[in-house]
Amino acid sequence: MALAMTLPTPGPADSAPPADSAWKVTAYGSRSAIQAALIAHEDAEDWDPEIVLSGFEIADDRPEDWVIEAWLDHEPTADDLAALAALFESPPPFVVEALPDADWVTESQKGLPPIRAGRFLVVTPEADTGDAPGLRRFVIPASRAFGTGHHATTAGCLEMLTRMRESGVLVRNAADIGTGTGLLAFAALELWPRAHVIASDIDHVCAPLVLDNAEANGVTLGAGPGTLTMVVAAGMDDALLAARGPYDLLIANILAGPLVELAPDFGRAVVPGGHLVLSGLLATQEAEVRAAMFRSGMRLAARAQYGDWSVLWLRKRPLHALRTSLTPRWARV
Repeated sequence: MALAMTLPTPGPADSAPPADSAWKVTAYGSRSAIQAALIAHEDAEDWDPEIVLSGFEIADDRPEDWVIEAWLDHEPTADDLAALAALFESPPPFVVEALPDADWVTESQKGLPPIRAGRFLVVTPEADTGDAPGLRRFVIPASRAFGTGHHATTAGCLEMLTRMRESGVLVRNAADIGTGTGLLAFAALELWPRAHVIASDIDHVCAPLVLDNAEANGVTLGAGPGTLTMVVAAGMDDALLAARGPYDLLIANILAGPLVELAPDFGRAVVPGGHLVLSGLLATQEAEVRAAMFRSGMRLAARAQYGDWSVLWLRKRPLHALRTSLTPRWARV
């Protein structure tokens, strides 16, 4: 599962890009070492948000050989390299490259092949191959926001949402937390076309991208049934998110750490008997996330694993079960 393209090596020193161009730091290691570094990065409270990190296997036929890449908009300092090294128990050698001035988060996603997941075909404009019979096609341009459908977590959520719809789940009110490009919110509207859907993200860059993607894909914006509302919010901390709840479907494709932190908020935001679809977590992090959700009244309905990544479908305990659990045994009839 590759998350980035191979990038050109820098030219001679006299043709090096200016100081404000992009830089990349690369290191190679075992899957376990790189995954441990990614988890350490997630838990690092003082991590510089300007350093964007990604890790992935080198090739499909080499699943145990991984690479980690750090992207910066400045030449890495000694402190930057020390922060990267601190993610490893035994730091590997780092290769530092200066890159031509470009938006490499976007460039890394160009030319990605179409993705079929559940009832959906997801393409970038560069790989638009037209309609596919029986599938809803979404065109999601490469962007700085996460969620083009090409990462296993996003594609896995599309599969799980389709599975829920085909099993008879009804949704009237849904929220997509950490929406990125808006893709999962769009999919929810496609599967449940009369639902009220609200999408949110902590990153302000996502709001205009979601609105553009909605227009390009024929998704109606608004506050009524069958429409999408977009807000910028940290987790569930937003007046409109609170006012629109509680939800019978909540989707969160973010990271394991935030999922654990948000578990109590999610528990309060989902109606009894409602549904929660989670991803963005490694299989090695699943037990911690499930435990946090269990404490918030959520129970596992189904799970799927795509490579090293888990996708969870959880259900909130019905109201009568919650009431029973809070009633002393001697008082139960």
